[in-house]
Amino acid sequence: MKQSNVQTMSTIALFAAIIGVLAQLTIPLPFIPITGQTLAIGLAATILGSRNGMLATLLYIFIGVLGVPVFTQMTAGFGVLFGPTGGFLIGFIPTTFIIGWYLEKTAFTTAHAFIANVIGMFITLIFGTVWLKFIVSMTWSAAFIAGFAPFFVVGLIKAFLAGWLGILIRNRLQKARILPAHTTN
Repeated sequence: MKQSNVQTMSTIALFAAIIGVLAQLTIPLPFIPITGQTLAIGLAATILGSRNGMLATLLYIFIGVLGVPVFTQMTAGFGVLFGPTGGFLIGFIPTTFIIGWYLEKTAFTTAHAFIANVIGMFITLIFGTVWLKFIVSMTWSAAFIAGFAPFFVVGLIKAFLAGWLGILIRNRLQKARILPAHTTN
């Protein structure tokens, strides 16, 4: 069963919206809050695969840059993209692609989804930490302490949740014929 273009575009838009909604679930920290945004990124990649997961992420970022307050704490605009958290946002693009690509090359199982989401967590944290170091003019150790260390354990928990829920939801969507049975992008 081939998924229609309208259905594909609707699914991508829905996941962009889900990312925006989960971005509002925050635990404030000095520079970068802990958010549900990275969980949503992992879910999009795990459920939609590399291409459509990345398109959902790009749409989310595009909407936010255009001024719709979908970024964390209902923020929007180029200022957010080029501010201290911009590296995380930009890092979401390769993160979704690589999570989906890994799953497409291995198998859409919970174990592989967890591994893929842990890899994705590292990609996001590395992009965010490097960006933070240069944008805020921090030392490497200060950037690591502010942009990587506080998110590691929480990132592992979100990677597990994204892997487990993502595969569960993906299987149910395939069973309901909302997603094609063999999605390769």
